[in-house]
Amino acid sequence: MENKKKVAFYTLGCKLNFSETSTIARNFQDEGFERVDFEEVADMYVINTCSVTENADKQFKQIVKKAMKLNDKAFVAAVGCYAQLKPEELAAVDGVDLVLGATEKFKITDYINDLTKNDRSEVHSCEIEDADFYVGSYSIGDRTRAFLKVQDGCDYKCTYCTIPLARGISRSDALENVLKNAYEISQQGIKEIVLTGVNIGDYGKGEFGNKKHEHTFLDLVKALDEVEGIERLRISSIEPNLLKNETIEFVSKSRTFVPHFHIPLQSGSNEILGKMKRRYQRELYAERILKIREVMPNACIGVDVIVGFPGETDAHFLETYHFLNELDISYLHVFTYSERDNTEAATMENVIPMNVRSKRSKMLRGLSVKKRRAFYESQIGTNHTVLFESENKEGYIHGFTENYVKVKTPWNPELVNTLHDINLTRIDEDGSVRMDFLNIEA
Repeated sequence: MENKKKVAFYTLGCKLNFSETSTIARNFQDEGFERVDFEEVADMYVINTCSVTENADKQFKQIVKKAMKLNDKAFVAAVGCYAQLKPEELAAVDGVDLVLGATEKFKITDYINDLTKNDRSEVHSCEIEDADFYVGSYSIGDRTRAFLKVQDGCDYKCTYCTIPLARGISRSDALENVLKNAYEISQQGIKEIVLTGVNIGDYGKGEFGNKKHEHTFLDLVKALDEVEGIERLRISSIEPNLLKNETIEFVSKSRTFVPHFHIPLQSGSNEILGKMKRRYQRELYAERILKIREVMPNACIGVDVIVGFPGETDAHFLETYHFLNELDISYLHVFTYSERDNTEAATMENVIPMNVRSKRSKMLRGLSVKKRRAFYESQIGTNHTVLFESENKEGYIHGFTENYVKVKTPWNPELVNTLHDINLTRIDEDGSVRMDFLNIEA
């Protein structure tokens, strides 16, 4: 019996990348490879790249270095968003043998013959117009939750974003395929599924490989709510203009969807939103938050914000700060604007100095800490269901309530990947919340 070839994976970036890495890894296993941890010696290392942050480029070089240290004869492949946008740049990195763009990454096993290192990198990246077919995927990493991809690509033209260049047009998985994947996940003892995509509120578009579609995001949510065996469903990030009131109302009464929304705002200034070519104004955003609070007072609401966009004056920034300060939200993800090649924003005037960008970022991060604390405090004394994770962290096990409060209790291996009714009692020094079990047997 010959030894199985070993393959290891490293994923940079978003939940969508994690779900795709998982699917690519299963393809390797189907071809007879053994999947090992990235810290181990392998015959092949696959790095799924990201194009969203400046650091992703630097990180990529470090990861290749790490792989080469483990095995300098290993075959190294770069796939994904950055590989689509800057294939030549990645190919030039020492040790990289193969670079695959948006359409090729799922066919990676077709491109590897003998795993002999190449003298120079082979690059296969399509014209992004060719990325018009849909490949479904889901990730099963830790046993507690899975990321299920339902949509890919984006038709929006936000001026700071490279995703349409890296992932192509908006397209969706067929509804029956999503349901089949969800059912498969539920059969593996996984309690929570997080729906992911580039622009998931656009779900339905491109179901038939064109703009015609039969289903909407609301149809998807309603159908998933009926899949047997799933305990929890979480919607990842969704655009405010695509999060319709009907969806919010449905989630509030749903069997499995949890009261947690992550809604990108990007700026609290209508002028800056216009420059970003976002498809809403701050008034619509505020309406969405009010609607969620009206039907789900305990919901957790996360917000994405970009600081330091070209032309963002102090007055614009303060508009954002005050808008967020007054909104009833639970936490922020703060992004410092970074220039991206081939985007409209990269050529705009009134560039904000880096030190000003960092100062603004710090202010909003401080606001986020305050918001999360206030949200956690508002939940003390209330009853929830928690799903415990699998790690022993310094003698404690952590988990998240359905409305995304992070709780901790002394480590007990029997709690791993189980759901329990609890009462939130107090906030610990590290910011997580302590709890009492309501079900006696624990």
